Amino acid sequence: MTEGDLDQVVAIEQRSFPLPWTREQFLDELRSSHSFPLVAVAYDGVVAGYLCPSQVLDEGEILDVAVAEEFQGQGVGRLLVESALASFRERGVLRIFLEVRVSNQPAISLYQNLGFQKAGYRKRYYENGEDALLMDFSINGVEHAI
Repeated sequence: MTEGDLDQVVAIEQRSFPLPWTREQFLDELRSSHSFPLVAVAYDGVVAGYLCPSQVLDEGEILDVAVAEEFQGQGVGRLLVESALASFRERGVLRIFLEVRVSNQPAISLYQNLGFQKAGYRKRYYENGEDALLMDFSINGVEHAI
C-alpha cells in the first residue's frame, strides 16, 4: 500500500464498515515501523482489497481487511491473507491474531481454511454490541491455548 492507494482504500473501508478507519489512521499504518499494509490491485490499477497487518516482536496481528464488493468471492481476501502470512513468516513472526465479527461466516471460514483456530471471544467488541471471535495462527504449527 502507498499513499497513492489511499483514496481507493478509504472508499472501500467506508463501504465496508459502520465505523470506518479514517485516512489518517491508514497514513499512521503506512508510517509505522510495525506495519506493512498490503493492497491487491486488479489488472486495470483498481484496488480490489487491502489488509493492514502489524508486528510486535514475534507476534503479528491482522488489524483491518476488506475487499471491494465487486471483487468479493474471487479469492482476493485469500490472496491478501496468504500474502500477509508469508510476510509474517519472513519477519520471524511465530503467532498471528485477528478478531472477526461472529456474524461474518465467510471470513471465519476463510481464516479456518487457512489454518487459523478459534481462540476465544471478545464480548460486545464492536460498536453495535456484536461479539468478536478471536482467532490465532501458529507459524510453526504448534497449537497455543489462550
